[in-house]
Amino acid sequence: RVLNEEVDNPQAFSHLLTDSARMRGIFRYVEAVAASPEPVLITGESGVGKELLAKAVHTISRPGQPWVAVNVAGLDDPVFSDTLFGHLKGAYTGAEQARPGMIEKAEGGVLFLDEIGDLRPASQIKLLRLLQDGEFYPLGSDTPRRCRARLVLATNQDLAARQMAGEFRKDLYYRLTAHRVHIPALAERPEDIPLLLDHFLE
Repeated sequence: RVLNEEVDNPQAFSHLLTDSARMRGIFRYVEAVAASPEPVLITGESGVGKELLAKAVHTISRPGQPWVAVNVAGLDDPVFSDTLFGHLKGAYTGAEQARPGMIEKAEGGVLFLDEIGDLRPASQIKLLRLLQDGEFYPLGSDTPRRCRARLVLATNQDLAARQMAGEFRKDLYYRLTAHRVHIPALAERPEDIPLLLDHFLE
């Protein structure tokens, strides 16, 4: 299987058009870690297919279960907390009824958090606690709830450089890199250019 560069779930990667051996190696790695409970971090330039690869993780590991995607770029801390964790009725002014967060909506499936390199410091702490404890508190609640969603995260930023510069928490960075996948830019796999050109022309 290794010598033949085969994948067991080709349908999961059918939207990622490639003739690249590097990409096929990434597909095999994704298959190997798909069943792990640890988060998957996908990095790469904008447009390389990070969300498509995240959907492949979902297809392989949680088929038939919810897929929930959230772009966290630009979210301040209160909006980030409310979006992910939800709130109880009366949690704040205007909260006239309870609302489940995206974690609950993704229960049993995959929660995809895009652009996590843009998270603000307070939100980074909350994401770290979620990863460490596997629990979260809806706004206005003192009772923790279990996170039963698989987390897949993506960014086009260099998180290693950001944490060295003090802009991204070191402990969160290491939590996120248990399973890391970097998708090479198209310039690094020119063999895919004719394939993609034919596809778009068709």
